[in-house]
Amino acid sequence: MGQALVRIDDMIAVKADLAARIAAIDVRAPYSRPCDIATEIDAIRVIAHTNGLNPAVTVAHFVDSALSRGEHGALVHGWLSILRDAVGCERQDVQACHAFAAACSVRLAG
Repeated sequence: MGQALVRIDDMIAVKADLAARIAAIDVRAPYSRPCDIATEIDAIRVIAHTNGLNPAVTVAHFVDSALSRGEHGALVHGWLSILRDAVGCERQDVQACHAFAAACSVRLAG
């Protein structure tokens, strides 16, 4: 049981770190170049992948695509909101990834 508590504490710390990173990007987004934000999103994607936060990995890929298309400034705020939700998601299964991918697809089309 001790190891399970350590794992839960570690996951809480990882999610808190990712949430802080997303918040920092959100503050700077209106003044940052897409390539600068993309570097930070990639770091979030790597941390999420390493820790099994699958929906966050899915959304990070979509955010990267949006940045590659040139979205910047205030438009990034909506993407970061979806990423924040994905980081906080308790489910890490394929269905959760599909649900977040669908939300991102709607945003891409809209």
